[in-house]
Order: sequence, then structure tokens, then C-alpha cells
Amino acid sequence: MTKTVPEGGPDDPGRSSLHETSTAREQLLERTCAWCGQSVAYGGRGRPPRYCSPVHRRRAWEVRTAQDRAERPVSDGGQSREPVREVVQRTETVVRTVVLRDADRIPLAPRAAQRLNGQPYTLPEDAVEWIEALAALRRAATDPKIYPFREHVALACEKAAQALRAEGSESGM
Repeated sequence: MTKTVPEGGPDDPGRSSLHETSTAREQLLERTCAWCGQSVAYGGRGRPPRYCSPVHRRRAWEVRTAQDRAERPVSDGGQSREPVREVVQRTETVVRTVVLRDADRIPLAPRAAQRLNGQPYTLPEDAVEWIEALAALRRAATDPKIYPFREHVALACEKAAQALRAEGSESGM
């Protein structure tokens, strides 16, 4: 069962949503003997046993063929009058997935950038080096290592450009 519950209501269609998946499974663990009422364990494979022994299975067959034997008390080989009781284990698993908008995301704490080999990145030190680094990024935009992340790289570049423009307008340039 999967259901989506909007948290923002109809007025806020871009609001976060909660996806909930629920799975329930029942497994027979034991039942009582249809003849004597004693507990009979079930291993989970094949047809569940109805009787605790072959003797009781044979007696039940005899009763089905000769009803007068059923009138005897259990101690004399008669059938139990108690209903068959079963013990069932129920396991329920709930998986929740929360989808957040960009505005709802919590920013991660900054960490020192490092290369795949573990060495720290060195950033360009002046404007000329920055221009060369951005030109190299532009040339590598179709590189298979960068291509899957192009949207992330483009968003980071846009944010950097906005910050540069904002800094330039505040200082009176």
C-alpha cells in the first residue's frame, strides 16, 4: 500500500510530501492438534500439520468414518471438543520517503574539498587563474566524468555569478 499525503494543502502545490509504504506479512508458527488440542509446531514449509502424530491423524480418519467413536472422552480415545487455535506472527514494515523542495532543505556544513586521491584542492589565487579554471571547466563540460553532474555544476556556477554581481553592485562598481 503506497499513499502520498500533501503537507502544504491545495494552496501550496510545491510543498513537501510524504510517501509511505506499508507491507504486512503473516506467517503461521504453530496450531493445536485437531484431535487432542496439544500445540503442533510448524516449520514454514509445506502443508501445515493438523495433527501432532500419525496416531491422531488415523484416529481422526476413523472418527470421520465412524462417528460413534467421537462420543468417547479424550482420555478413552475420543475427539477433543475444543476448537483448533492457531498462533500467527504478523510482521509489518513501514518505509517512509520524504521529498523536500529546495527551500526546505537543510544546508550541509561546509567541508574541505578534496580530490578523489585524497589530496586537497588548491583554488586559483587571482582573477587570471580563475578565468583559466572556468575556461577549462567549459571545455570539459562534455567529459563523461562531469556530464552526469552538469546540472549541479551549472547551478553552482549560477550562484557564484549571482554572488559576484551582488558584490559588484554593493561596492559601487
